[in-house]
Amino acid sequence: RVAAVETSASGIHWTFAPMVDISRDPRWGRVMEGAGEDTYLGSKIAYARVKGFQGNNIGDTDAVMACVKHFAAYGAAVGGRDYNSVDMSYRMLWETYLPPFKAALDAGAATFMNSFNDLNGIPATGNTYLQRDILKGKWNFKGFVVSDWGSIGEMIAHGYSKDSKEAAFQAITAGSDMDMESNAYRNNLAELVKENKISIDVIDDAVRRILYKKFELGLFDDPFKFSNPERQKAALTNLEHTKAAREVASKSIVLLKNDKNILPLSKDTKTIAFIGPMVKPKRINHGFWAINLKDVDSTYIVSQWEGLQNKLGQNTQLLYAKGCEIEGTNKDGFAEAIAVANQADVVIVSIGERGNMSGEAKSRSNIHIPGVQEELVQALQATGKPVVVLINAGRPLVFNQTADTAPAILYTWWLGTEAGNAIADVLFGDYNPSGKLPMTFPRDEGQLPIYYNHFNTGRPAPNETAFNYVSAYTDLKNSPKFAFGHGLSYTTFTYADLKLSKNKISDSDTIEVSFQLTNSGKFAGNEVVQLYLRDKVGSVVRPIIELKDFQKIYLNAGETKTVQFSIDKEKLAFYNEKLEWNSEAGDFDLMIGTSSSDIRLKASFELVK
Repeated sequence: RVAAVETSASGIHWTFAPMVDISRDPRWGRVMEGAGEDTYLGSKIAYARVKGFQGNNIGDTDAVMACVKHFAAYGAAVGGRDYNSVDMSYRMLWETYLPPFKAALDAGAATFMNSFNDLNGIPATGNTYLQRDILKGKWNFKGFVVSDWGSIGEMIAHGYSKDSKEAAFQAITAGSDMDMESNAYRNNLAELVKENKISIDVIDDAVRRILYKKFELGLFDDPFKFSNPERQKAALTNLEHTKAAREVASKSIVLLKNDKNILPLSKDTKTIAFIGPMVKPKRINHGFWAINLKDVDSTYIVSQWEGLQNKLGQNTQLLYAKGCEIEGTNKDGFAEAIAVANQADVVIVSIGERGNMSGEAKSRSNIHIPGVQEELVQALQATGKPVVVLINAGRPLVFNQTADTAPAILYTWWLGTEAGNAIADVLFGDYNPSGKLPMTFPRDEGQLPIYYNHFNTGRPAPNETAFNYVSAYTDLKNSPKFAFGHGLSYTTFTYADLKLSKNKISDSDTIEVSFQLTNSGKFAGNEVVQLYLRDKVGSVVRPIIELKDFQKIYLNAGETKTVQFSIDKEKLAFYNEKLEWNSEAGDFDLMIGTSSSDIRLKASFELVK
């Protein structure tokens, strides 16, 4: 909502967001733009983002048209390599990858953007099944579809179109209404109509869809409707927006580990060493898209160093050493970093990947923390000082050495304008972290793609060992380093007294689920309670566990609340082999916990027909 207000006030009325691609492979750099690996969570976030961008009405001067991308299945690119092929069953497409797009459409999304990939051998840009049969047909989408950058012309490289003229024919026929950048429409559509190869009705439909949105925006009445210097200044200097940026950033931080309750740090700490290549840079905190623009003003971004300076009083001495670069093998800065650490009571080390190491065309086969940064962490831990590690990244990274030995780890992603202040808020307990991982964190690239809601096999490996001919690696555990939904708090939460209103349900019925959640620790905080289900037997194999609901519950220390969920037919339904959305009679496991791997309460029930 804040982004829409600022953007529209700056004269922009259309944004190429949200990206709603489900992705299970962090080698793909564009995971930084999406909501992670889970369809249910991704659908909720897709809906919310469209509502935020478009506000009350398209055409309001505090709103922008959303463009939902990339239609469809772009996040399943083979090998995690950007622009690569996608090959999957239609059932997988409908059950896992399409629901966030449908949720965005249900939220009123004005436009869709097709994807670069081919799907089952047909480029999405020229894919009639995706654009005409599903989007404009079954879903009755009334907005328009824009190609991704040059994707119509790129169908030639795909080997699907012989030239630009054929690409234009295939794309407009399939339902792509607007050609972004390839000039295939500009150069060929008129001639294709004159040759009677394309009906003028097809052109009229595409033009009508685009003009309708321009009329909705009010651009024919006033082309400069969204350009207002006074409104722009007011929006970009709105302190409530700065407050929101800080709050969103704080909520995004995930506490991965906190042995011996090192965190939160005391503001009375006398000397703190703040070490690492991420400590003082500003612009890096904006991540990929902004960091690639050469003329972006970064002076207003709060660096991590400035955030701690703002937080701490004069009684705390803040020491700095860079230690090393993000990449490379140079360890010349280690000696200074160790010397600085030896002077401190606590060491905070900020490491990770550059802001432009994640993003479009930033696929990586090696997603370990780059350079010698983990060696720097080990050298600092050897001082015997308490060490807190901040990891900055746009994707899940591999950092086993740090994960196994560092006592406290915060995953800070790229937090934007208020990064420094938000990190300081969490480090010193002014905000109790409540973030949960939206993607599984692997132990090694050899596990990829890895995701929590996988199918079982005929030979599961309960002990994660490859002996006795089960589905496992001979040199690596099956389990992730950090599971989907994982995220700690400075307090602890106790789950108890699970109750189901009934143990059998029909299609027209619901089960009411309740339990007692208690803040059993010393700090007030939020717990993201997660409800998972497992359909034990189906006409097609079902995931071993699926997120079906969640709630964020705030509790003061010692407080108890009753948490309630409802389960109906919709939560039990899936696409069968005929692509029919329905539920099937049978037994279900119900699981409630603080992550997909930390289930605190279990029960079972039956769906009867």
